[in-house]
Amino acid sequence: MTMREECAERITRLQGKLREQQLDGALISHPIDIYYFTGTRQNGVLWVSAAGDARLLIRKSLSRAQTEAAIDQVLPFPASKEFAATLSGETDKIGMTFDVLPVQQYNLFVKLLPNRQFVDISGLNRDLRSVKSDREIETMRRGGERLCGVFAQVPDFIREGMREVDLSAEFEMRLRKAGGEGYIRMRATNQELFQGLVVSGDHGCTPGFFDGAVTGSGMSKASPHGASAKQIVKNEPILIDYTGVFDGYILDMTRMFVIGTLTPELQQAFETALAIQAKVAAALRPGAICAEIFEHAAQMAEEAGLGKRFMGAPGEQARFVGHGVGLELDEMPVLAKGFNLPLQLNQIIAVEPKFVFPGSGVVGIENTFVVGDKGGARLTCLDDDLIRL
Repeated sequence: MTMREECAERITRLQGKLREQQLDGALISHPIDIYYFTGTRQNGVLWVSAAGDARLLIRKSLSRAQTEAAIDQVLPFPASKEFAATLSGETDKIGMTFDVLPVQQYNLFVKLLPNRQFVDISGLNRDLRSVKSDREIETMRRGGERLCGVFAQVPDFIREGMREVDLSAEFEMRLRKAGGEGYIRMRATNQELFQGLVVSGDHGCTPGFFDGAVTGSGMSKASPHGASAKQIVKNEPILIDYTGVFDGYILDMTRMFVIGTLTPELQQAFETALAIQAKVAAALRPGAICAEIFEHAAQMAEEAGLGKRFMGAPGEQARFVGHGVGLELDEMPVLAKGFNLPLQLNQIIAVEPKFVFPGSGVVGIENTFVVGDKGGARLTCLDDDLIRL
């Protein structure tokens, strides 16, 4: 299937959902959503009529959008007084993605389209995007191979005495040379990161804003995430958790290293993480309930005597064990407490059981899987073994 055919299919699925909700159309302004439906990430808005065509209205760059877009109607963004007339079909009841729509922009659309009813379609949009096509899965499979190739090189350059940030920089340089694009898009408000993190010893236990098990100290109070200037020493856990972005799609992966040996407590926790990952991966089948998968993972941690350290330090724990990935890092679904929805075939999920030991360090594993009839199929196919140097 070509990109043009795929975008047409995506728009058709969106139109079907709009008609189910008795909406006249959708006005989409979030850049990566525009890319998903049109194949170009330029500055503008996309109008999708529930019963007509789709029109991409571009502020900048119109010439590039006309060259790249996989839809026919690519037009310059109209003057304010002409905006309503530029949209096709009925426009009385319009869907918008309120989860990423700034109030200022919303107010602009209210002004441009007076006397209309605006309805939130955030969930509808995220559900559509969560199920990946064969084309998307193949793109991510190739990306997984390249990300694994960089992880496989780590033993060649990791050294005692180097700083976390030195190890991080070396990894990022090789990832960039492998074609990594570096755009770690996240939908959630106030979440950000710089590609990934390298943490060692107790610095891996530093709490922070990031909605995950591990945050790291970062380089400053303004950038409190990821690698720091701490030196790596013997016999402490080194966790490398990185994304790889290829052709816009994100893979998420973690591997563990140690120069020397881990303590028995940390070794046991790492083995528990591997067992949880295997259990979760086997459960990644259509119809499985996300919250139940999380509860089973949490129960395994509890039975291993590690419940209070699962997915964060006590009082700082994240309440999930896996999250959707694709064009964004925080896609649907989420293997989380309270997320009582069933999995769907070809959703893609990063599974990341991790344990935090304040004073000692963090251990864990992460791989990206496709939901399948026989369980999760891995897209990051490098050995999970702890690498001892």
